[in-house]
Amino acid sequence: MFFEMKFAESISVEEIEQLELATFDGPIVVIDQVNEEYAEAVDYLSSQSVIGFDTETKPCFHANQPRNKMALLQLSGPDKAYLFRLHAVGLPKPVAAILADPKIVKVGAAVKDDIRGLQKYLKFTPKSFVDLQIIGQDYGIQDKSVKKMAAIILGFRISKTQQLSNWEAERLSEQQCRYAATDAWVCREMYLRLLKSEKNPLVETVQNEKV
Repeated sequence: MFFEMKFAESISVEEIEQLELATFDGPIVVIDQVNEEYAEAVDYLSSQSVIGFDTETKPCFHANQPRNKMALLQLSGPDKAYLFRLHAVGLPKPVAAILADPKIVKVGAAVKDDIRGLQKYLKFTPKSFVDLQIIGQDYGIQDKSVKKMAAIILGFRISKTQQLSNWEAERLSEQQCRYAATDAWVCREMYLRLLKSEKNPLVETVQNEKV
């Protein structure tokens, strides 16, 4: 079954502010050591056919400051989200195996940059990654930011207030965890919504790309 409505090409900041705020409301588990919760995370994520994917890096505020190494990997299913603190656990091989599993679709935005950052921890061959910035064009969507795409595709607003926070902090705040989980979860939700919608390509559309 397809939804017949066409998506807007773009949306203004003012229009987004009129939408209801949404966040991921399921359990969020922070993984900063290889323990029972880590094992449960691998089992859960390995059982999913589609997971949301995102990463976070501590921002640099000076032009001559070297870019920080990626700090957080977020992977979300429909009802649970896991946040892997990379500076603490690195990229464990079982997690890299999920990222390399062709049977598990990983959905994010600007995923090539994320993959490059993760491969600095452990080399892996990425399989079945979907980039919403690319496939959105097949549905007539020109905007590229996760916030704008979520507003267009799902009709709600997500907060980006924690984006420039310290992702290397000794302890992540509740607000950081909720933000990080929401970013991964919403990518999954957008992809599933697009799959149920008719395509309406932009002129000179870029073909669907799986990394």
